[in-house]
Amino acid sequence: MFKMFIFCLIIINASSAYAENLGTDTGLKIPRFVSLKSDDSNLRVGPGENYPIKLKYIVANIPVEIIDEYKNWRKIIDYEENEGWIHKSLIKGKRFAIVNTPYENSLQVFNKPKGSNIGKIGKRNILEVKTCLMNWCKIKYGKNTGWVNKLNLWGVYEKENINIPFFQSIINLIWGINLNFFIE
Repeated sequence: MFKMFIFCLIIINASSAYAENLGTDTGLKIPRFVSLKSDDSNLRVGPGENYPIKLKYIVANIPVEIIDEYKNWRKIIDYEENEGWIHKSLIKGKRFAIVNTPYENSLQVFNKPKGSNIGKIGKRNILEVKTCLMNWCKIKYGKNTGWVNKLNLWGVYEKENINIPFFQSIINLIWGINLNFFIE
């Protein structure tokens, strides 16, 4: 009987620990990255229009990290560590990232992971994230696309894979590189 009691406690504890990582209103993972829909978005002190505006965003597609939910409001943190509440109608799931190099040099863009350098992008530019393997992300900037090292982006998690096609291993063979995106 005692063993059954301990087993039940373990199951309840494990399920409640899992539930803490999901939003109470959406059921989606928390934390998670999203981006701003509008070039006129208010970050508020609390979850409601009666709370004062803390900051006004005037650029669309800025990536933000959702860290909490309350009804139609999402608590977020931005690239500069500003924290507050934003209405869910002002965010979208389309992924963007900000160039966040630890130095002043531009971010190198490659034609494929570990490929040839095809360009540079300056710090703090906003990029659309198309695909992310373990260490590399395919990005779009204007009409241009390329691959960048994931470590230089704010808006994607270190071990996060995004939109990997089922045929990626074939692409890796064609590129002639070992990009096992589950280990590397």
